[in-house]
Amino acid sequence: MLDIREVPEADIDRALELAYLVFHDRPEKEARERHHALLRHCTRIGAYDGDALVGFMAAYDFRLSVPGADLPCPGVTFVSVAPTHRRRGVLTGLMGELLRGAGAAGSPIAALWASEAAIYGRFGYGAATQGVTIEIDSTRPLALRIDPDRRPLRLVDPEDALAVIGPYHEAARSVRSGRPTRDPERWREAWLCEQDEEDEELSPPRIIVLGDPGEPVAGYVLYRTKPESAGSEAGPVRAPGLVRVEELEADTPAVAAALWECLASLDLTGRVRAWGRPADDPLLHFAADRDQVRVTGAHPALWLRLIDVRAALTARSWAAPVELVLELTDVRLPANAGRYRLKAGPAGAVYEPAVQAPDLSLDVRELAACYLGGTRAAELVAAGLVVQHTPGAAAALDAALGTGLLPHTSDEF
Repeated sequence: MLDIREVPEADIDRALELAYLVFHDRPEKEARERHHALLRHCTRIGAYDGDALVGFMAAYDFRLSVPGADLPCPGVTFVSVAPTHRRRGVLTGLMGELLRGAGAAGSPIAALWASEAAIYGRFGYGAATQGVTIEIDSTRPLALRIDPDRRPLRLVDPEDALAVIGPYHEAARSVRSGRPTRDPERWREAWLCEQDEEDEELSPPRIIVLGDPGEPVAGYVLYRTKPESAGSEAGPVRAPGLVRVEELEADTPAVAAALWECLASLDLTGRVRAWGRPADDPLLHFAADRDQVRVTGAHPALWLRLIDVRAALTARSWAAPVELVLELTDVRLPANAGRYRLKAGPAGAVYEPAVQAPDLSLDVRELAACYLGGTRAAELVAAGLVVQHTPGAAAALDAALGTGLLPHTSDEF
């Protein structure tokens, strides 16, 4: 009989050993210490078989930007089940306890990054944001269609970075939905740590900000660099290095242009790679040569779970009026299931039980995917995942859920 309960701080090292076993990882001491520090500030849930810890799940205490609001949202991470206990209900028990506890604490939503995308849909999570990888050929000057902001650029010491760019990042979260908060611990351990956990050849973090000294920061970029080599008949030769962009934030397109231009002009480098950028990144429009600036990959990013559908829908803002009857299924949280009338618009939303015939029938997973405005219900109808009973119902819901910018986050956890 499995016992699902809180994991005490004394068992954090046991939980980490289980996670390393499951993810086939063997991190160095510094990374282990970072993981331990992060988990001290998390909700920790374990599955115990007797004295053995056979399953583990943690959740960061995030708030997430959603259209018109900022909601409490546990960020699920370190999901691990021992190979000896797979297919025995361990993950189901852990997830059920996490969602129950989060709902009781007043969190209407939860989020995660999926290491295996096939798993989490059955727990009601939908892929709510997308990320793209952008690569710039920087062996020649970056060609732009707009004039970059020519205010000064300056390097910031990583020791001072949190005080300089932390407030800017917090203010910028509301510009796009899907962005979690970062406490100082997460800034230090996940973004500003000296050595990159996945690639020890990368440099320490570098931070460049734009703006006149003494004036508010108008934008910043956080990046790392890496020397690269190429083979030849005579042996390895030095090739232009890589600039890996961790994050770039800007007040205006002109500020963004100045930061991208700076990255593309770094000495001894020939390629800029930015993973997890928004699919509507302005760079893709103001770059003059799309052979020089290319999208080389795309992936689902933040997966969202609606724990309390009514609370989630009535908390966010709405771009256009809509009145629909939704028939919702939710096998994990049956309190969400049923037929409801959604009446929403710029003045707010009401979500109440209904007896009328539904306009749309869908699972909570699909509603979660649409919730931030990054997935269109009409596309899910076309994919056979949402049933449209009333012509135009999906388009009406999409118009109401729409946002000016696509939801996006690069905060992988």
